[in-house]
Amino acid sequence: MDIRDLDRRAVQASVDVVAEVRPGDLEHPTPCVGWTLADLLAHMTAQHLGFAAAAEGRGADLDAWRERRAPDPVRAYAVAAERVVDAFAAEGVLDRAFVLPEIGVDAPFPAVQAIGFHFIDYLVHGWDVARTLELSYDPGPDLAEAAWPIALAVPDGDYRDRPGAAFAPSLPAGPEASRFDQVLARLGRAPAHEMAALPADES
Repeated sequence: MDIRDLDRRAVQASVDVVAEVRPGDLEHPTPCVGWTLADLLAHMTAQHLGFAAAAEGRGADLDAWRERRAPDPVRAYAVAAERVVDAFAAEGVLDRAFVLPEIGVDAPFPAVQAIGFHFIDYLVHGWDVARTLELSYDPGPDLAEAAWPIALAVPDGDYRDRPGAAFAPSLPAGPEASRFDQVLARLGRAPAHEMAALPADES
């Protein structure tokens, strides 16, 4: 399946759950250690805009990735989500290389790999928002299966304990865990039935 379609569906699922955010929710803590929901939404919005810029050949522009708190973060998120989906859908985008400055500007990533990064990030960030709001969140088994090899490819180890690491160290998911719970655990989040709360992604 086209990675862009997988990404579009993950992004739409995140838009749907972000639409449930109310002003009183914004200062709630999230599974992302030290981040409020307002912080997380600012990050998610900025990443959409940054990846859209990368798809257009402007990924090295650091201002495109800058996090800003919007007066209406739900609306800002929806607009940014539409922007990145449109950028990924542009003709010829899969033939481009994406500059992702958070990883490094000297070795641009093939489009399919870069969009895969975005896909798994938003599949999991949608869960982060849902967890914060105490809502159920099930992206569907085909998205979870597609995310699994990407999650496995993310290096694990002590570096994930460092400040600013993209993910916390992986966690055990349990023998009965769904594929999506396995993805979450691999990326340092406690599966839904064990949310006793171990730290998650810090980025």
